Amino acid sequence: MTFICVPIFVEDALSAAQEGIDAREAGADLIEWRVDVVADDVALIDRLVRESPLPCIVTCRSRDEGGEYDGDEQQRISLLEHIGLHARPRFIDVELATFERSANLRQKIKLAIQHPEQLRELDSTLILSHHDFSRRPADLMRRLARMAAEPACGVIKIAWMARSLRDNLEAFEILRARHKPTIALCMGSLGLMSRVLAPKFGALLTFASLRESTATAPGQPTVGELVETYRFRTIGPATKVYGVIGWPVEHSRSPAIHNAAFDRIGFDGVYLPLPVAPDELAFRTTLEALIEDPALSFRGASVTIPHKSHLLQFVEKRGGRIDPDALSAGAANTLIVGEDGSLEARNTDVSGIVESVAAALEISKSDLRGRRIAVIGAGGMARASIAGFARQGATVVIHHRDFEKAQRLAGEFADRTQSEPGRAGKVVAARIEKLCRTCCDVIINATPVGMTGGPDAQGLPLPVDAGATWLDHGPLVVETVYAPQRTPLIEFVAAHGGRTLGGLDLLIRQAYHQFRAWTGSDLDLQSFRQGCE
Repeated sequence: MTFICVPIFVEDALSAAQEGIDAREAGADLIEWRVDVVADDVALIDRLVRESPLPCIVTCRSRDEGGEYDGDEQQRISLLEHIGLHARPRFIDVELATFERSANLRQKIKLAIQHPEQLRELDSTLILSHHDFSRRPADLMRRLARMAAEPACGVIKIAWMARSLRDNLEAFEILRARHKPTIALCMGSLGLMSRVLAPKFGALLTFASLRESTATAPGQPTVGELVETYRFRTIGPATKVYGVIGWPVEHSRSPAIHNAAFDRIGFDGVYLPLPVAPDELAFRTTLEALIEDPALSFRGASVTIPHKSHLLQFVEKRGGRIDPDALSAGAANTLIVGEDGSLEARNTDVSGIVESVAAALEISKSDLRGRRIAVIGAGGMARASIAGFARQGATVVIHHRDFEKAQRLAGEFADRTQSEPGRAGKVVAARIEKLCRTCCDVIINATPVGMTGGPDAQGLPLPVDAGATWLDHGPLVVETVYAPQRTPLIEFVAAHGGRTLGGLDLLIRQAYHQFRAWTGSDLDLQSFRQGCE
């Protein structure tokens, strides 16, 4: 079993004691009392440990390894010695660098813990730890070897700032090769995978904060997120791993949606945010590492901005299957990895956007024939929209601030229309300034403008001087961004009395098609929606 440990930074006895109770109620298994700033109050620490509502770790972290203690080193170790001998916590955490600094310090630490040469019956186990808040330690393997070789070390702990998702895979290798109970974590937003998947690889514990504001390390999730969103208690060696690949993905709703759906049908899977830097090389090397790790059981991913075209290229180069929607759009948003390593790329945005708009208009998909659809953008979501509505026989008008880019994209789809029989829709380009005169039935923002965490979170996807005259004929304005739910575009249109459709419905519909592709479940859309809203 992998435990959930909540670090509590102690500043006063009353609030710390209450937070300990709150941690227990939230579902934690252990508490780490961080006594960095109260190290001179031995009585307070002694009482906290003796009255701890859960088994506990006592840590007084030095500034050298990200803590707040800046006093005398001998006094710090004397405190831990006293607590180990008298209050007897379950664990005492000491940095490897401190333990190796002098024979005197080592002797004092060994007096307070249980180890093979200990003559007394004590309760505390030594965690030897190392933390690097800037990078992977260059001598990582040598440090691990020294910890493993130390008889007094009961638990090995290593934590470093992740540079990419591949750092997590190295943490998992460390766990798989362990000869002692081990904690191996990557910090930062790129290290969340190591924290959530700790039970899959047999880590002793993972750390989670009581709330976002009390995190003691970068990228630390809350207990609620671990237990409720990621279903931490159900994760085991056979759990399949999925995720959303993009940049950024921190605000994605997809983990909540897919994990809730997995839970609804009892599927042994977990879905994670997987941030991958924007360039194609980062995408390719990261995806290769995830797929090729035999113990990870990586079985698929949602792929979003800016990697949808990268996914199509990746699967094509490896001889995988490309579904017709992905071929039509020239982009993919769904990866399926078979048990045998086979690859398939799909584009569920195509069906998702068409279904979402048809439902909002209260018409069937076939009734979209002859409608005029304006699409703002030229990226993966724009391509999916163009492909989907053109296939239904609609006229699609592409708008982009770079008119030449819009023309090239229209030409690309015009060529496909001619080469694909039965496709009656027309695709043309128009300048963004003419949006107010296109008299379209539907206007779709297929850009990331307005997205939380994006480069233009407060912007509008069209020139301000276009005013609101384009709303005079009453088009449905569709936002593909869903975080926030009320984007600047939605607010603008609503303020001028226009009709809007937010991006959450599209998100759920395209996710539903992904879910069915990964699980083989025949769960209906309404049940899927109820489980994740």
